Amino acid sequence: MKYLTAELPGTGGRYKEQPEDFRVEEIPLYPCSGSGEHLYLWIEKSGISTRELLAQLGRGLQLKENQLGYAGLKDARARTRQMISIPAAHAGRLESLQLSQARILSAERHGNKLRLGHLAGNRFTIRLGDVHPQAATRARAIFQVLHRQGVPNRFGEQRYGVLGNSARLGLLLVRGKYPEFCRELLGDPAGIRHDGWRAAATAFRAGDLRRCLEQLPQRMRDERRLINSLLQGKTEREVVLALPRNLLRLFLSACQSQLFDQLLELRLPDLVHLEDGDIAVKHANGACFRVDSAAREQERAERFEISPSAPLFGHKVMLAEGAPGLRESEQLNASGLTLDSWKIGSGLNLPGERRPLRVPLQQPQVEESEEKCLTLSFSLPKGSYATSVLQELIK
Repeated sequence: MKYLTAELPGTGGRYKEQPEDFRVEEIPLYPCSGSGEHLYLWIEKSGISTRELLAQLGRGLQLKENQLGYAGLKDARARTRQMISIPAAHAGRLESLQLSQARILSAERHGNKLRLGHLAGNRFTIRLGDVHPQAATRARAIFQVLHRQGVPNRFGEQRYGVLGNSARLGLLLVRGKYPEFCRELLGDPAGIRHDGWRAAATAFRAGDLRRCLEQLPQRMRDERRLINSLLQGKTEREVVLALPRNLLRLFLSACQSQLFDQLLELRLPDLVHLEDGDIAVKHANGACFRVDSAAREQERAERFEISPSAPLFGHKVMLAEGAPGLRESEQLNASGLTLDSWKIGSGLNLPGERRPLRVPLQQPQVEESEEKCLTLSFSLPKGSYATSVLQELIK
């Protein structure tokens, strides 16, 4: 891995040994109005994912998934605070609601349902243990560079799933390789720790679907449904496209993310300088424009008004020209894809978008909390990952 701060030594250290080590709090995009047909719940959870939280709320409040609103997905291995919206008509059921590993801190009415992306960013407070003796000094030096030049806008490790194969699943889906997708979804036995899951994956690779179903943990509902459908004689294409749309979109998004990360890597360690043909992103509003003259626009990049970007590939995405455009085209070709590959059908078409290669780091602070431990705090815009900061710090 390349680093933007490669010339600065890292802090070393470990994190996420317990949820308290990694705290995240959403920064709302707007305040609640105090009236309206929706109720915004400010919820703290620990050790569970946002999807698990939504499932609990759905069962407890007798709501369908599409009646719940959320602005972003939060890590399971963390203590997080985020907003969830429900129809205000169901507010009376909150009194008897019992949540596991989560609690409602407050509730306030608002006029619209909360939508994905309806947040300004996130505040992070992270405890690093077992750091270098000079970790605080090193962290402050790295923070200075990141605050001035921006943070590489990489996607976080959680984007790629517990087995790290979500992007591979997305690529197989885009390419229409459904038998290979099923095999990848069950997982490589060599990388699975859970005994039952590992036995199921082994049985699947041996073609023993009934034993696979017997061994699969009950909580793996999507995988169990897929195996049941195969036993009923349905084709791999049919069973894959019958999986929940949000799950398939998660895999497709992971594929987009990995291709983006690979393009970002090619621009490191310098994400400030523009190239002729770049597509620049305006940080104020997310608007994009083609850079005809990098020399003319460079001053705006130095002021952090704009940044070069790379594509989250899709069938409508604008590609760069010149040297940046050549790199994007070469990457598509190397993956066996074209832009039209993202016209998947079945409600899964992805138009694509541009994503800045760097994002601003706000309010970075370092505190020596105890021996060989650091507490770090900072804010990032929505869609950006704290792991990108930690990679630069820890090395």
